[in-house]
Amino acid sequence: MADSSFDIVSKVEWQEVDNAINQTSREIATRFDFKNVGAEIKRSGEKIEMKANGEERVRAILDVLQTKFVKRGLSLKALDAAEPQLSGKEYKIFADIKEGITTDDAKKVAKIIRDEGPKGVKAQVQGDELRVSSKSRDDLQTVQALLKGKDLDFAIQFVNYR
Repeated sequence: MADSSFDIVSKVEWQEVDNAINQTSREIATRFDFKNVGAEIKRSGEKIEMKANGEERVRAILDVLQTKFVKRGLSLKALDAAEPQLSGKEYKIFADIKEGITTDDAKKVAKIIRDEGPKGVKAQVQGDELRVSSKSRDDLQTVQALLKGKDLDFAIQFVNYR
């Protein structure tokens, strides 16, 4: 019998990110506390730029965006927001969308699987994803439960379950 396997990836659904940004934009256009503060949010590539004329207002835009991320099922670990910066007369926050598992993070996950997971489970790094394989499907489900219980500093998804 062949080994069963799945891949651990860190991907973002870009359509959902755009939907969250559009909902945030609509909300800041209609909310009373954002009137006349120059509140704006836009995305270019993998960066999101938020700006307003006060530090607390730009932080409020980030808070609204985070709320929309959660409602749309996106992980907040994929959103890497910097501190507000003063640029001229307005404050800006730049947020990056993190995608892909770095080699160091993949090694950390592989070490967790090796140390705490069931025996006979193999993990190997393949580019920006991690392939986990075993003869037993139950062992693979145990590994998934183990990793869901860990507080990793990046978002993970399980795909290509075979």
